[in-house]
Amino acid sequence: MTEVKFGALLEPSADRPQDVVGWAELMEQLGYDVVTLSDHPYWPERLDTIALLSAMVARTQRITVMPNLLNLPLRPPAVIARTAATLDILSGGRFELGLGTGAQQMWESIVAEGGPTRTAGQSIEALEEATHLIRALWTSKEDVEFQGTHYLLAGARPGPPPLHEIGIWFGAYQSRMLRVVGAIGDGWIPSSPYFPPEALPNANRIIDEAAQAAGRSPQSIRRGYNIEGEFGAGSGFLQGPPAVWAEQLAELVLAGQIDTFFLYRAGSPDFLRRFAAEVAPAVRQLIAKG
Repeated sequence: MTEVKFGALLEPSADRPQDVVGWAELMEQLGYDVVTLSDHPYWPERLDTIALLSAMVARTQRITVMPNLLNLPLRPPAVIARTAATLDILSGGRFELGLGTGAQQMWESIVAEGGPTRTAGQSIEALEEATHLIRALWTSKEDVEFQGTHYLLAGARPGPPPLHEIGIWFGAYQSRMLRVVGAIGDGWIPSSPYFPPEALPNANRIIDEAAQAAGRSPQSIRRGYNIEGEFGAGSGFLQGPPAVWAEQLAELVLAGQIDTFFLYRAGSPDFLRRFAAEVAPAVRQLIAKG
């Protein structure tokens, strides 16, 4: 069984940027495995995700850092490849790449920032091309030539190589994109407010079938989940005391649905502390019991 990991999805607010970096330091102290940042470069109330990840890398020693998810339409693949490799080198091999097609409901803002106009299908095609190019620039021994529908590289020099084999994670909800996860992705990240636990088995089945069709092991693909909930009285997913959270999360792991959890809209350092003290260890204990 893949080791269960815990992290959080932070918002790169421009109001108090020192708090965002400070939260990453706190998460490392509390034993979290990974800290992630959302990426909406068209919102002026947000700071740049890559710049903040760089600050987090400089202020931490153990925790993995990654975007959740990087906006592809506004970031050229060659630039992403070199930025990701640089962060991996600076962090000592602690960087993972979350890559997003760009939300369709945000496309007007993407175009306003100078991005391309793409349909949902074209966005997926562009993501597939970009993933191929990024990996080629990390690993190729020769100049990279590529002519696709959305991207063109005319003999780009590869490098620098990352310190470790960076995983590329995708967000996916619909069947076509889930098949892309299975065919070429290293990880998958949906969000519980938009994709409830009961939707996970069918989505994982699609990913597994696509992986097998591509000659890949489904077990090689990590399954993440941005999770949102409240401690206290209530019913439903993650609406209750820490013991209820632990039972529900452990059930997803034991069922082979999810192996990595990211707290979504964590709210406060106290929430991070309570989850680390009362939920994460309880989940691991329940998994150990099987």
